[in-house]
Amino acid sequence: MRQQRADYTLEDLLALPDDAPRVELVDGVIQVTPSPTLGHQNIASLLWLWLHSRVPDRLRVAQAVGVGLSANTSRQPDVLLYRAEVPADRFRLRPSDVLLAVEIVSPGTRRVDRFAKPGEYAAAGIPFYWRVEQDPVHLYAYRIGDRVGPGGERQYELVADSAELIELTEPFDIKLPIAEITP
Repeated sequence: MRQQRADYTLEDLLALPDDAPRVELVDGVIQVTPSPTLGHQNIASLLWLWLHSRVPDRLRVAQAVGVGLSANTSRQPDVLLYRAEVPADRFRLRPSDVLLAVEIVSPGTRRVDRFAKPGEYAAAGIPFYWRVEQDPVHLYAYRIGDRVGPGGERQYELVADSAELIELTEPFDIKLPIAEITP
């Protein structure tokens, strides 16, 4: 299927039917997102469960909820942490609602998850980004740093990475054994 327009907006996504396929909006182009593999989903579910049982009261955790990054770009992180005061009836979040976006890398999403999405999330001001590689499971944790990109946008800096244990103090105290999110 060939798309005829490249000027879709977040408002156009709202007009899609409830049973529409999972899509992301990237620079005005609607992209159908393929279904994740079982391994991908297992990691996402285990990470959601791990975070859900440990987040402080000020935060909530969700899976595959849209985040409107700009008027013509919306992404659906595999897992995300958002502020508890966000109403439960929302189906799209603002970047200011989100503290952490997590992407689980699949063979077909390597370039987007490693390069495009972190740049978009950082430019939108999402403070933390985690990338999870699958084979073997390895977590890379980033936070917005002082480094500025060529367009003047802030960029992420790597703060921890491990295939065994991730220890962080932000966005809350975390001591995550990677075995607990490995299917």
